[in-house]
Amino acid sequence: MSQEIEIEFKNLLTKEQYELLLNEFKIDQNMIKRQVNHYLDTPDWHLKELFSGLRIRETKTKVVCTLKEKTSEHTYLETTDALTREDAFNILEGNSFPAPSVKDKLKQLQIPIEELKVFGTLTTDRVEIPYEQGILVLDHSYYLNRDDFEVEYETNDEIIGATTFSNFLIKYSIEKRHTDKKIARFMKALQSKKG
Repeated sequence: MSQEIEIEFKNLLTKEQYELLLNEFKIDQNMIKRQVNHYLDTPDWHLKELFSGLRIRETKTKVVCTLKEKTSEHTYLETTDALTREDAFNILEGNSFPAPSVKDKLKQLQIPIEELKVFGTLTTDRVEIPYEQGILVLDHSYYLNRDDFEVEYETNDEIIGATTFSNFLIKYSIEKRHTDKKIARFMKALQSKKG
């Protein structure tokens, strides 16, 4: 189990801006890592109501279950448990919930764990680059027959991080866009598909 505070700033990109940044930072294909995120909530959206998100993330080398709880505009408390592929399968199928730390937090939040269901999957091709005092993340995400591009800046200091990210956007002539978290973008796409 790990618990950490995540401070991140994000901005959607056009495909051209994304490709420009890949070129600018000399990113080749083998530096980009694929991750698959399975999002869970109850049919009554208990987690969404709490501005929280629950996901199982699979990469080539590991599987983790993470609960993200919003604590301020750019800050989240993340509780994460490492899983085996069998553990992940059991959670995704609703058989059991073998992620003890996440399960304890869900109980504290009074989330009915037995009602959790997968409501969608989003695949991201990600590259992480050290930048200033943090990490620059370039993502190309695929979900519900659409894709999008974004840049994130992860940092340990919200004030310094805000300035660094703002300067980064200015430097690369990227207009600031309101950018929801991936889970929220997925939810909006899901709603528009149903509507």
